[in-house]
Amino acid sequence: MGERAVNVKVNAEALQKLLPASARSMPAGSVASQDLSILTEIYDPTVNLAVWRREPDPACRAESVSLLETDPGLQLSLMTSPETVEESLRSALRINSYSPLVDDMKRLVEMFCVLFDLSRVGFRLTALDGQMCPKFHVDRVPCRLITTYDGIATQWLPNDRVDRSKLGTAMPGTANKQGGLYESELDIAELAAGDVALFKGEAWEGNEGFGVVHRSPEVPENTQRLLLTIDFGR
Repeated sequence: MGERAVNVKVNAEALQKLLPASARSMPAGSVASQDLSILTEIYDPTVNLAVWRREPDPACRAESVSLLETDPGLQLSLMTSPETVEESLRSALRINSYSPLVDDMKRLVEMFCVLFDLSRVGFRLTALDGQMCPKFHVDRVPCRLITTYDGIATQWLPNDRVDRSKLGTAMPGTANKQGGLYESELDIAELAAGDVALFKGEAWEGNEGFGVVHRSPEVPENTQRLLLTIDFGR
């Protein structure tokens, strides 16, 4: 009985390794849950990625699609605060009526500020029809919030599937896996639209050499994605 139990465990572990990263359980260094409180786990020294898995709100997605259609070149960058973000967004996006999208972005700014005790944040809302950052990399920031309102979401490499010594050593491309940075396309994990993720960067105290390795996904032809990032304000 004991031998059979061991074999089952070994087979299960082998099966996990054959699955795409996005289909496996969250690897060491990352956590995910449908509970918002999972984001507080970013303070755990052993965690560099925390993901709040939430279903995309239909109203937010519909407004996102409409925004991409009316302003396909949108590139909005603000230094803002919980007190000013709603007015700033309404002005920049020319929105006068009720907006589920603005409400959601405001809540994320408020949440980010509370979580990290910030009074200001760097806010970027971008429409993309290509890869903004096609090469796997780490960010030189303390922590960044990333969410995709519409389209394909951000890709990342689990800590146990990346050779960090190869970061920055090769040009983008799947043929050479960025010079051996990773071994297989199955190693690549991907967020889902609607997910809210905290990516710990190299500037987080004590996290040097442990920033999340990630990149922008390829965007299919004739499609776009609406990406929001929130950073510590200066």
